[in-house]
Amino acid sequence: MPRIQQIKFGEATGFLKKQFDDAIKRAGRVWNIVHIMSLNPRAMKASMDFYSAIMFGSSPLSRVQREMLATVTSVTLDCKY
Repeated sequence: MPRIQQIKFGEATGFLKKQFDDAIKRAGRVWNIVHIMSLNPRAMKASMDFYSAIMFGSSPLSRVQREMLATVTSVTLDCKY
């Protein structure tokens, strides 16, 4: 199985450290799907901004409906995370 290099939380500095700190503030931890982007913290931030816009931004769908869609999509695609 391929292994993707990641920067350890304790070794993060600057912009990456801020992204890790923001993730902890947001979710209480750094999820693997976020941590895997540690070599490109700008992509990590863009991904989390996109996620926040979809899940928390203005929408005709309720928060529960958005979570339900995300869950059903993950199950349908056989996601393991």
